[in-house]
Amino acid sequence: MRISLPSRVMLVFLLSATMASTPVHGGSEIFLDAESLLPPLMDWSGNSEKLAASEDDPWITPSEMTGLKETPNYDETFTWLRKLVKAAPQLEMISIGKSHQGRDFWMIIASAEQNFTADALKASEKPLLLAQAGIHSGEIDGKDAGLMLLRDMTVAGKRVDLLEGVNLLFVPIFNVDGHERISDFNRINQRGPKQMGWRTNARNQNFNRDYAKLDTPGVQAIVSVINEYEPDLYLDLHVTDGVDYQYDITFGGNGAGGWSPAIGDWIQNTYEPAVASELGQQGHIPGPLVMSVNGMDLQDGYYVWNGDPRYSNGYGDARHLPTILVENHSLKPYRQRVLGTYVLLAASMNILAQSHEALGAAIRSDQQRRPEKVVLGYTASESEPSTSEFLGITSERYEGPVSGGSAVRWLGTPDNRKVKQVHINQSVGEITMPAAYMIPAQWADVAERVAMHGVPVQRLEHSVTTMAEVYRLPEAGIAPAQGWTPNPFEGRVRISAGTPEVETVQMTFPEGSFRVPTDHGLGELVALLLEPQATDSFFQWGFFLEVFTRTEYAETYIMEPLARRMIAEDPALKSEFESKLANDAEFAADPAKRLMWFYRKTPFYDPQYLVYPVVRIPR
Repeated sequence: MRISLPSRVMLVFLLSATMASTPVHGGSEIFLDAESLLPPLMDWSGNSEKLAASEDDPWITPSEMTGLKETPNYDETFTWLRKLVKAAPQLEMISIGKSHQGRDFWMIIASAEQNFTADALKASEKPLLLAQAGIHSGEIDGKDAGLMLLRDMTVAGKRVDLLEGVNLLFVPIFNVDGHERISDFNRINQRGPKQMGWRTNARNQNFNRDYAKLDTPGVQAIVSVINEYEPDLYLDLHVTDGVDYQYDITFGGNGAGGWSPAIGDWIQNTYEPAVASELGQQGHIPGPLVMSVNGMDLQDGYYVWNGDPRYSNGYGDARHLPTILVENHSLKPYRQRVLGTYVLLAASMNILAQSHEALGAAIRSDQQRRPEKVVLGYTASESEPSTSEFLGITSERYEGPVSGGSAVRWLGTPDNRKVKQVHINQSVGEITMPAAYMIPAQWADVAERVAMHGVPVQRLEHSVTTMAEVYRLPEAGIAPAQGWTPNPFEGRVRISAGTPEVETVQMTFPEGSFRVPTDHGLGELVALLLEPQATDSFFQWGFFLEVFTRTEYAETYIMEPLARRMIAEDPALKSEFESKLANDAEFAADPAKRLMWFYRKTPFYDPQYLVYPVVRIPR
């Protein structure tokens, strides 16, 4: 049967939708009863339950209509929001971009004075909060909490005080395509909503691994918002998974030991205590971000981590934007999690209004830093872990008869004890900051990505001759898969830079080359993007794969006599060759390697092979 192109597209779409929602095993009853596999649930009640609208409230949200057990789809969400925006003069809804499948990324602007442009908001005396929900769209608590809060700050008249002190940008659904891949089977380790979206976008890309490389239209859109609107505080609303514990909402940012020490200090000593206090008063149990060391329980402790720039919190730290990662606990009921997120959003607006001058001073302090050296990434500290009081849940290990290995069983009773904290704060390496980086004209796509971060990029209008530091990368190659990080990863081939060899030479950069200075507030971010050893550099994300292709070769009939001449005319070279023969059996046994050794020492060898195209201009 001949199928037209539109029909083919529809067929693929229908097959994809079917595959996404149909269990592999027959008898879906056992899968629909996945709730029975989750740990026992602790009873909960709190003052925040009063925040939910009554059934007869004309502005009840779609989720509240289900008792905060379900979440509306994309169309239902924005139909409700359009109605609210039309009724509330304090609100405006704008599109900040489109997804791969053509859906708008909608953003709500909330301003008591109806300041709906970036210039008007920056001219306002009020600080600006940016909050996004559903970067992983199965983790959608923030959307339904945000809808409730927008209503209460406007038409309901319950929290108008919040907009008196702060302007708000709110993205209800960040990963819009993943949001519409909805199913009962998307997150086996999460209690509600009844149906939820998918973690990644339509091309299976994870937005929260994309902040440095900017491959996805979604993260490109949110970074454009950050560049244009310059928010004072950024909230990224998630739901965690993994181990069980008593906390229902955990949150934090990169610490004071990261790239933004003054901001990190404000987050730790001002923001976190204030928000935790409000959550506690409303009946919630706030806690630290928790990532189990062993991936099973807390016997070996949990990580206290500085995120890399691929993540929202690491990216915010690198560009000196106060950023809070919020991780609601997936094993708590959806209703409890949504109400906790509402409280956190309101508390964040309160503390931002009260402390925006101190926060502004911290931001300026970090933006004005010009460190001589920049840490390229962080790994787990080798020092003895610290310990802290932790509100855990009792558990026991047993041998799984199916896996044949150790498994954990959570027992549902409180277990308050000290737990190890393994800090991810040890440098993986550091570099001395150059005055600038030079990107050749043929790598304009990389220069464009750098500029998308709001970094000044200057295109040379005439040639420039200057001293430059060039990296040779003799150890570079495809990075091995690590744990849950495969290779390929996020649609790219990850690269390991190895240890670069640095050469300082005089170079002439022709018209059309790109100069990226570092003497500005985003200088450290520039280094993290362009230093090949940085964990989230464009090099390690595979933007420069062409440097691994060696071109031009020399046949044996040329290299054999040429090598004899080289030995005859250079006694030192002869001695070096004989030493390598004596000490490297593999080399001695391989005729091709022996001739290649000589070829590399000739001017005929490709001088740009394994040379990083971006060079450093020293201070």
